Amino acid sequence: MVNQTKIEQAVRLLLEGIGEDVNREGLRETPDRIARMYGEIFAGMDEDAGEHLAKTFTVEESGIVLVKNITFYSICEHHLMPFYGKAHIAYLPDGKVVGLSKLARTVEVYARRPQIQEQMTIQIVDAIMEHLKPQGAIVMLEAEHLCMTMRGVEKPGSRTMTLASRGCFQEDAKWQALFFQMLGEGKVFNQGLANENPVDR
Repeated sequence: MVNQTKIEQAVRLLLEGIGEDVNREGLRETPDRIARMYGEIFAGMDEDAGEHLAKTFTVEESGIVLVKNITFYSICEHHLMPFYGKAHIAYLPDGKVVGLSKLARTVEVYARRPQIQEQMTIQIVDAIMEHLKPQGAIVMLEAEHLCMTMRGVEKPGSRTMTLASRGCFQEDAKWQALFFQMLGEGKVFNQGLANENPVDR
């Protein structure tokens, strides 16, 4: 549970720390605004992906289920700066499917907490494997990190791509190839986790 009182106190200290006057008109209500905002962007702290993936539907036969371009926003746990981008999720059902919106909600559960992209990718694919028990699952995230674009190396437009696969997507290259074909990527990552750009952490 987000403690808004502590956040307000911390924001006041932060503003004082950078030399600001916390009582001036423009900042007077800022601690309260940020506390309420953090209640939204860290809502995933109190959520369990299993709640969204619990209700499934029986199917006799199904090929790959793919939901791509799921927009997400998260906060880097190293610098408390945003990173944002798209998530692409696919799984091969083993008799059970879940509502498509529940995959997007699963992304939100893990995005709305202090996070790193590599960990978030693994958490999503493992949640799908645990709760849907498919033949396999694969998740790719691509994101821009403000800790790279507005500080540090200052390289706007650079993207970090991470990939995690389980089951048939990890064991059989043809399924991973089909995933990238459906995404329109036309390439295969041979490792379970791949980064397009190294991140200064």
